[in-house]
Amino acid sequence: MTKDAVLDYYAAFAEREWHRLTNPDDGAIEFELTCALLEKYLPPSGRILHIGGGPGRYTIWLAQRGYQVVLADLSPDLLAIARREIANASIAERVEEIVETDACDLSHWSDASFDAVVCLGPFYHLPERIDRERAVAELVRVLRPKGIAFIAFMSRYALLRRTLAISDERKHLADSAWVNRLMEHGVFENTISGRFTHGYGAQPVEISPFLSLYGLKEVSLNAAEGITNNIESAVMEATNLDSSIRQLVLDMLVKTSSDPAILGLANHLIYIGKRI
Repeated sequence: MTKDAVLDYYAAFAEREWHRLTNPDDGAIEFELTCALLEKYLPPSGRILHIGGGPGRYTIWLAQRGYQVVLADLSPDLLAIARREIANASIAERVEEIVETDACDLSHWSDASFDAVVCLGPFYHLPERIDRERAVAELVRVLRPKGIAFIAFMSRYALLRRTLAISDERKHLADSAWVNRLMEHGVFENTISGRFTHGYGAQPVEISPFLSLYGLKEVSLNAAEGITNNIESAVMEATNLDSSIRQLVLDMLVKTSSDPAILGLANHLIYIGKRI
């Protein structure tokens, strides 16, 4: 997406973006599993940059656990919601600053400023390799040696799957050039006004080699929804009805989320790496 397209898209869906991670049909499992991975791999304390943090749901979660958090995003509409929700959560003293910025330019911060960087959205919107290169170079620059990076990607097949699922977007499949751009290069373009467009879909096998070029060593690569694609709502209903299995299910989802058999069909992939 161009910057203007990103801003327009999130301006139209800002409130939905805040609620998405509690929606049983969409992001609730993604949120719980991602939080479990954060809890597993983050240092016990420290300063965290949450880049592409949008309306701030992960920022609030991190601050509630004692981290000092900096929230940054391209969208002023999402950051306005973040300011509201951070105030409502009464954790503002742990949110150091809220900054409107581009993930490709983190010059607001000096080298080695953060113990961890949580980047769970920007790479969805960087179809040009040069922009992905800038973003990861900046991310690594502000991360301290041995610091932990969490970087989310959309998977290529997830973008193909959404095209198959949405009736007025299926017409793109008749365009061989469109299909080739998506399947060979991960570039997702959408001619339907107001929809997600100019996105990037990664292949799991490409992620670690790419990020290693910039000084990150893979710790884990995970499917953010685990094995629950298309059954998220049923899983959430089951765990809400029977609290005795809730932790068991979450543990199982975390344990299996790095299985190569499911990574390619994940909606979102979470790379966890350490700065060398």
